[in-house]
Amino acid sequence: MKITSVRRISQIFFVILFLWFCLAATLGERWWQLRGWPINWFIQLDPLVGLGTLLATRTLYAGLLWGLLTVVLTLILGRFFCGWLCPFGAIHQFLGFCAKYKQPLKYKVSINRYSPWQSTKYFLLFFFLAAAIVDLSGIFMAGHPLLVGSLQIGLLDPISLLYRSVNLAILSLVDGSVVHLTAAQRFYDGAWVIGSIFLAAIFLNFFRPRFYCRYICPLGALFGILGRFAIFRIAKTRAQCTNCELCERNCEGACSPTSKIRVNECVLCMNCLKDCRHDTMTYRIYPSESGERVSPDLTRRGIVISIATGVFIPPMIRLSGGTTLNWQAGLVRPPGSLDEENFLRRCIKCGQCMRICPTNVIQPAGLETGFEALWTPSLNFRVGTSGCQHNCIACGNICPTAAIRPITLDERMGTGAFENQGPLRIGMAFLDYGRCLPWAMGLPCIVCQENCPVSPKAIFTRDIFQDVRDYTGLRTKITDSDVVEITDKALPPHRFATGDYFLKLSDTPNSDPFPITGNSENRIEIFNPTPYAQYYAVDTRADILILLQQPYVDPEKCIGCGICQHECPVKGKRAIRINAENESRNREHSFLLTR
Repeated sequence: MKITSVRRISQIFFVILFLWFCLAATLGERWWQLRGWPINWFIQLDPLVGLGTLLATRTLYAGLLWGLLTVVLTLILGRFFCGWLCPFGAIHQFLGFCAKYKQPLKYKVSINRYSPWQSTKYFLLFFFLAAAIVDLSGIFMAGHPLLVGSLQIGLLDPISLLYRSVNLAILSLVDGSVVHLTAAQRFYDGAWVIGSIFLAAIFLNFFRPRFYCRYICPLGALFGILGRFAIFRIAKTRAQCTNCELCERNCEGACSPTSKIRVNECVLCMNCLKDCRHDTMTYRIYPSESGERVSPDLTRRGIVISIATGVFIPPMIRLSGGTTLNWQAGLVRPPGSLDEENFLRRCIKCGQCMRICPTNVIQPAGLETGFEALWTPSLNFRVGTSGCQHNCIACGNICPTAAIRPITLDERMGTGAFENQGPLRIGMAFLDYGRCLPWAMGLPCIVCQENCPVSPKAIFTRDIFQDVRDYTGLRTKITDSDVVEITDKALPPHRFATGDYFLKLSDTPNSDPFPITGNSENRIEIFNPTPYAQYYAVDTRADILILLQQPYVDPEKCIGCGICQHECPVKGKRAIRINAENESRNREHSFLLTR
């Protein structure tokens, strides 16, 4: 079997495996759902994720040690990950092949020539690593958290980008039509942007094969730096050849195999070995006879600019105070999230927590929360099937970098060993009295109180009687102890028979209101435990009252689950909304004297 056939089989296998892991990231008990599948394995194999989190946090999450295996194999074999294992690279390679299929040799050779712009990915890599590693807090501002690193590799890291695109855009399109992975259609705020970036990345292959890999991919740049030390490499067996250029016809990395091979750009597609008709190309330990270029074409000026930009851009973003005094109260993080500064040092924006969330309430944050927080998980309680379920800890147990730390049900609910500490709070509910039906419009509603999941409930009500507009001072006539006739106004039939309305005689202010059990245009039926007629005259005035149960929030009990906001009948801007105040992950956001 040809080596290129083996490579194609490997690529197909890992693409299918990747898609399977995305499908399996569905909370449930079926065999194809989350049942021990290593769904983060591709992220863990990505050494850029491990290196970025290591530089940003000075620690390494245990699962990311898999990246060391990738590094060791790269030092032995070269950029095997790009050409044999990376599912994103396989997609690019397939579309690039389709784009140039049946094109003449001259055209194929021309689009596979090395371009100096391929150095761009190295500058992007230096920028992201500098942004992650910078920590000037000990030099400036007396340790103020303004000048600390920010992990932003997830914006362009190919594995994070592919997970995010498949999880939030592609699977959401096919779910419910082609397959039925979840009980309800999944929605993600800003999914069109994520999907558009993914489509742009793959369709650029019609302009240049593996465009993303050659020009943008920071992970490919890291492998390029490591690949220069590889033991095995593509090489020529003799210095001179016929210059037929067949080896460049399908060269995926544009690594100039006809001349001095650019080892750092070679993705080990092995196409040159297959296409060479003179057995000049080989894969071996010894260097190429025609010479090699082991380092990328980088200028000192470009390196300095990219590093300097990475060092100073995050602190300049922090000048807005988004992680300090000007923190985003509307940015509610999932339960178990680290404090915002450390959260931004770990989150790679992969979307795994959003995919696993059973209620679809975890959403990608937009630019309104700041550039650093773009595509990181936030809770949007208007989307999905409910709020953040009090007995769910899925997001923390799937996060590959522990930006959302794994927690237990006891810690989440404040039971067992965490009873004294109490439940985790992700925020707190605030009532908008100007939009609340009982407060602003005189309409009965206790939906938020009824749906509050904690016990005792964090939302309680206080009863008040309020006059119903246009139905006060009615002239009444007694005909029966349980029936009152209205002599001066027509009533809407059955309007006041909901159990929320009462009749009160205005001539006797100290009397209790009578519950209305039914009404017609000129009759009101009441529940009268003491005969109405024995206390009141035949001709008197009466008011129709409505019993309103006005809600209040107990800050000691509210955990910010957002179920009240999701169920609020005011469907636009909800009358009760969750903010990040009082969240457990940052005690400085507490406004209570005791916690």
